[in-house]
Amino acid sequence: MIELIQTGPQASIQDLGRRGYLAQGVGTAGAMDKVALELANCMLGNPPQAAAVEFTYGGFDLRCHSDITIALTGADCEVRLNGRPVSGWTRLTLRADDRLSAGMARRGMRAYLAVSGGIRVPAVLGSASTDMKGGFGGLHGRALEAGDRLEANRQGPGKERNGEFSLDPALLADFYDASYTPEAPIRFLPATEYDLFTDEAHHTFQTDTWEIQPDSNRIGYRLSGPVLKTRERLELFSHGILPGTIQVPPSGQPVIQLADANTCGGYPKFGAVIGADLWRIGQSRLGERLRFTAVTREDALAARRDAADAARAFHARLADDIRILGL
Repeated sequence: MIELIQTGPQASIQDLGRRGYLAQGVGTAGAMDKVALELANCMLGNPPQAAAVEFTYGGFDLRCHSDITIALTGADCEVRLNGRPVSGWTRLTLRADDRLSAGMARRGMRAYLAVSGGIRVPAVLGSASTDMKGGFGGLHGRALEAGDRLEANRQGPGKERNGEFSLDPALLADFYDASYTPEAPIRFLPATEYDLFTDEAHHTFQTDTWEIQPDSNRIGYRLSGPVLKTRERLELFSHGILPGTIQVPPSGQPVIQLADANTCGGYPKFGAVIGADLWRIGQSRLGERLRFTAVTREDALAARRDAADAARAFHARLADDIRILGL
């Protein structure tokens, strides 16, 4: 069991998300950086969808009440175990009365703490993810607070992992950039109403940079930049939207729907961030500037396939190395 002594804003329990209920108005929730979450679970021998804690901006302080093995991935934070510096992207075993703390993230936006067996909370509609808008999932449907105690699911015989090791993020370069540099453009697919925007809007969106505004959150990132104009005034019925959808409200300033996205909306859709780049949005910090480039459906499918193949191969190699080394 671990007890949170201190935590930053909007820390929550998340897994890979809640699928199959958009038609009923239930969003997906889930980790903002699913790649980092899956890697943390892989380091522990957990199923990819095991629930973990997502810390926004990273900062936390916790006390361990019983022996437990954990993994830390995601945002680059200064981590200390009983005052001793610990590498990021690491797996280690905590003993009773150990204190683990992390400072605010130096790079990246969200850090993940996974435990051997996964965080034990009831599944709601097939997922442990916290839906803070709906007030369900996770721990009582809310953000985590100081004093909360979290328990792990028990691992089956022979599944428990022990031993400390760190992962060099450079090894992930084929599918994940742990330096979290915002220079590379985010790829997007033009959406249904894309051609209803002016040619100037098409050009501007891909040549200017867009600042992430302070009122951005897990629901969506608000961007500030030149006004994106439509060719004529639009009045649209509400329609389904997904994480990654880029909407443009009357202000002309785009909004990217994210993990806690609404399930429908009436603003025109400019595009959709491709799935292979969504984790990059989740690790982008407030105040950073993003660039975008349009791609084709074939490009998006190829990017998803390439990232999935590279991640799958890396997970397999990591699991083999852990087994061979007896970690």
